[in-house]
Amino acid sequence: MSDPDAYPVDLSALLRPGVLVGVTVAVLVAVGWRVLAARLPVPELRALTPTRHLSGLVPWVPRLLAAHLGVSLLVLAFDRAILDPGIHVPDDVGGTLLLVPQAVVGVLLVAGVLVRPAAVAIVLAGPLVAVLHGPEVLATLAVLVGIAVFLFILPPRLRDGGRRDMDAAALRRATLALKLGAGTTLISLAVVEKLANPEMARTMLDQVPVLNLLGPFGVSPDLFALIAGTVELLFGLLVISAALPQVVAVVAAIPFTATLALFGATELLGHLPVYGVLLALLVLGSREDTSRTLSGLRSSGDTEIQTSRSSGWRHGLSIGTLERGHGRE
Repeated sequence: MSDPDAYPVDLSALLRPGVLVGVTVAVLVAVGWRVLAARLPVPELRALTPTRHLSGLVPWVPRLLAAHLGVSLLVLAFDRAILDPGIHVPDDVGGTLLLVPQAVVGVLLVAGVLVRPAAVAIVLAGPLVAVLHGPEVLATLAVLVGIAVFLFILPPRLRDGGRRDMDAAALRRATLALKLGAGTTLISLAVVEKLANPEMARTMLDQVPVLNLLGPFGVSPDLFALIAGTVELLFGLLVISAALPQVVAVVAAIPFTATLALFGATELLGHLPVYGVLLALLVLGSREDTSRTLSGLRSSGDTEIQTSRSSGWRHGLSIGTLERGHGRE
């Protein structure tokens, strides 16, 4: 496709009747989804054997998120891009020097060393990138900032190989940042690339007609872009809500995975942070205590979440009585 800068966002396009209907439907579905989730047992996919085994990965969620984010930053650095695939530096010594901090942060995250300083560096880089490239870019980078805040609150422990003890209060704060970051990115992509930019969406669908999955049924590119934008908006709202997180993770992963056949490794690496968040939702949703902490849906009694050191990998997390004040670090 041509340079995205050739397709400026038109906020007035959000006032189109079709967009208003789509946004209304997305909001109503998200609200109904949360109401339904409050009446269903959790974990919601407990009947599926593979998802039952995910509970052992709960202590490793910070390590998994750090690895996803670190690899993404390293790949972007090798591609001479800063934080976003669309932000490239000049092909000279000066441009290379600009990529060094990003590469260092990526290495630290992958290695699980100095994770908190690395997370702070990512959070501070966001406003700088926004100043240089506009606030629209910052919105698409929100998922990186959300992961970074999560890792600052709950960094993986180097001495335990990345395994992390967690309590409900810390997990609640960390996942709030994670949900808001990923949800904001999904919503902003829906707005910037589709709902408020119909010309960009139309051009993409004209150049790659196979993306219009409903084309064989007579759906025009403009209508499909509206539908796709509405669905992406809904996914963003559902991620922020985190109600029935396992179902949300599985369903949201479908469109991201489907495009891999068309765009290959580039698409995979570009979506790596989002995949990391969806994996975190799937894993944290595999236990009743972490699922309720993630979604904010309360059970009859609040609980503290802590890793039993004696049980190790086989037994995952144990549920204890909620302590007053802060949990152990």
